[in-house]
Amino acid sequence: MERVCFTFEIYEGMEAEYDKRHREIWPELVKDINDAGFSNYTIFRRGTIAVGYFEAVPDKQTALEKMSRSEANTKWAEWFKNVIVNLGDGYGNLIELREVWHLEEGK
Repeated sequence: MERVCFTFEIYEGMEAEYDKRHREIWPELVKDINDAGFSNYTIFRRGTIAVGYFEAVPDKQTALEKMSRSEANTKWAEWFKNVIVNLGDGYGNLIELREVWHLEEGK
């Protein structure tokens, strides 16, 4: 399992729309996210800055490759082009944060 934290920017004035769309997330997209190996997928937002976290099994690359074949994810990414700055392929332009410490590992 691989833990990933990332950040991206939302266009100014689109914050409420971003939140609304996530409240109405498509069931087929949720299924594809789960089937790809993502879990504990969470997104936080402060103003136009979003921070996301997920765990991927067996790893991020494998999960992202599976999601790249998701029709729902492709449509979702297209739908968000006017909401998220540099969305790219849905994951490719995320700015990843380096993990420094994790409680369960005691590091």
